[in-house]
Formats: sequence, C-alpha cells, structure tokens
Amino acid sequence: MDDREAVPGYEPLTLWRLGALITDSDETRRWRLIAEFLEEHRWEPVETRSTLLDEEPAATGDEHWDVFLAALAEHLAAKDGRGAPAWVETRSLRRLWFPFNTRAARVDALVHAPAAFRRRGVYVAAQELNVA
Repeated sequence: MDDREAVPGYEPLTLWRLGALITDSDETRRWRLIAEFLEEHRWEPVETRSTLLDEEPAATGDEHWDVFLAALAEHLAAKDGRGAPAWVETRSLRRLWFPFNTRAARVDALVHAPAAFRRRGVYVAAQELNVA
C-alpha cells in the first residue's frame, strides 16, 4: 500500500479553500488554518505545489486577509522558483498592516517581512510563516 492509498480521499488544503475557511474565523483559528496550509504545502511534491495556489480565493470579508493570501501565494511560489499566480497582482493595501501588532513584532516585521508581503503592505516576519 502506498502513501496515497493509506488516506483515501485525501486532498491537500488549497489557498482557495483556506480563504473560505478563514472567513468568519477568529484570529486564533485563522493562524491555525494558515499553519495547516503551510504544513500541507511543504509536504506536497515541488512539481505540484503550484496547484495549491492557482485558484483565486473569494473575498474573506476582510481586505487585510485577502491581501495576506495574495502575498502568501506569491511568497510560496517564489520559494519554489516560480512566478506568482496572475490573480495576486490585484491585491494590495493602501495602509500598512501588522498582523502581530506588538512593538517587538512590528520592529521584527519591518526588518524581516518577505518581499511579497512588504510590497503589498503586509508586515509579518518570515519566522511567523514557519510555524508548521
């Protein structure tokens, strides 16, 4: 029995599905879902990871999170040496947003936020994306 047979019907979490799940979720649950997505993305073969990012998530009802998802898609695609999905280009913030809004977290994010996040106005330190 190979790994795919061990878990019948398993499909990794896509960014589209993540967007649907974080809609109307509290902050704690959102970060848990993001950690789960990052873990599943990490375990997918590099050749197929882009399929987890391709479909544009529907609006979550919070522009900050809509832009976060676009930045995440671009960031993960770049880590795999790929270009970002076309849909990410339409999402950016006019004002900076710090998801972790403490003094130390803000300083850390200003210094260490990945480029895909910075260019969209989302300031989150890279280590926050390595939670899984």
